[in-house]
Amino acid sequence: MENYEIDNIDLKILSILTQDASIPYTEVGKMVFVSAGTVHVRMKKMEALGIVKGSQLIIDYTKIGYDITAFLGIYLKESSLYDAVVKELIEIPQILSMNYTTGNYSIFAKLICRDTKHLMELLHTKIQKIAGIERTETFISLQESTNRPLILNS
Repeated sequence: MENYEIDNIDLKILSILTQDASIPYTEVGKMVFVSAGTVHVRMKKMEALGIVKGSQLIIDYTKIGYDITAFLGIYLKESSLYDAVVKELIEIPQILSMNYTTGNYSIFAKLICRDTKHLMELLHTKIQKIAGIERTETFISLQESTNRPLILNS
């Protein structure tokens, strides 16, 4: 399976399912002119290769009381502390994603909180107490204009 090459059918399948992962394989097959079984087999191959890493349920967090999305630039005392700091940050469930970056910050994280008080509490009682973090810079998102998957073209 190491020699499996992604073709146009795979790209079309991925493109359809990244727009809506709940579309049944029978419908996907009709859209790309293959059987549902073919879609299933190709998806299994792409999962085995690590190309596809599961599917997601997308939640509007504001509807369940999480009104603040923030981005956090994290400065480390030393870059060698990255793994240890990430290990602790991963334990904070409000952190949705983290990236090791170039530029000003060592880590750039996205987090979600109920309100500004909750955000301040996370910063002061958890995040900024982690050994290895020198300081943080917080950016509160006022509105998310776009959050979409990459449209795969052949």
